[in-house]
Amino acid sequence: MPQSADSRRATLAYVAPFAAFVGMMAVERMIPLPPQWLYPVRFLIVSAIVGALSWPYLSFRPSAPLASIAIGVAVFVIWVAPDVLFGAGYRHHWIFENSLTGAATSSLAPHLKGNIGFILLRSVSSAIMIPILEELFWRGWMMRWLIDSDFLTVPLGKYAPSAFWIVALLFASEHGPYWEVGLAAGIVYNWWIVRTRNLADCILAHGVTNAILCAYVLATGQWQYWL
Repeated sequence: MPQSADSRRATLAYVAPFAAFVGMMAVERMIPLPPQWLYPVRFLIVSAIVGALSWPYLSFRPSAPLASIAIGVAVFVIWVAPDVLFGAGYRHHWIFENSLTGAATSSLAPHLKGNIGFILLRSVSSAIMIPILEELFWRGWMMRWLIDSDFLTVPLGKYAPSAFWIVALLFASEHGPYWEVGLAAGIVYNWWIVRTRNLADCILAHGVTNAILCAYVLATGQWQYWL
């Protein structure tokens, strides 16, 4: 059955920001231009898409803000705990670094690590833009679309085991050599949308995780977390 105009519009709203972000990352690898030029362009384009298409479908009113913040902090701890507990060599095991997952090394050129404007933009993108576009795509759209292709008929946070675990696994694969903590994060965020049925709670939790991780990277110089 063909999608209605409302369904097509909603699909674009939930999928287009993520697709544009990933697509531009792929294009950037082929364009020999400095990242300090390309990154702001990507940020502006994706922000414009969110503003033009996704804004009517977004809510920034979490139902459990304090718990969402706590969830975000917990996921940050999960993210860095293996490297802290087991040492730097842990992440370089072939299970994590291989031809499929890549290597846990920063993609930032050394001179960008001292570029305040670039670091600020990267931090804002990580803490605000990335949580919005990823939560729209993974838990706003895909968890529902896997249940019914007419995803608007599926309530946010509806639990179906196959959708829950497929999204968790795909979310893990997105994070390369950090796939195991990505899987844990995906499980937690999926559980939180099932529990709250509110995308704003997941956006807040995800944003808190990324914001603390940014602060951790800048405070410790552990740039490998910024792939």
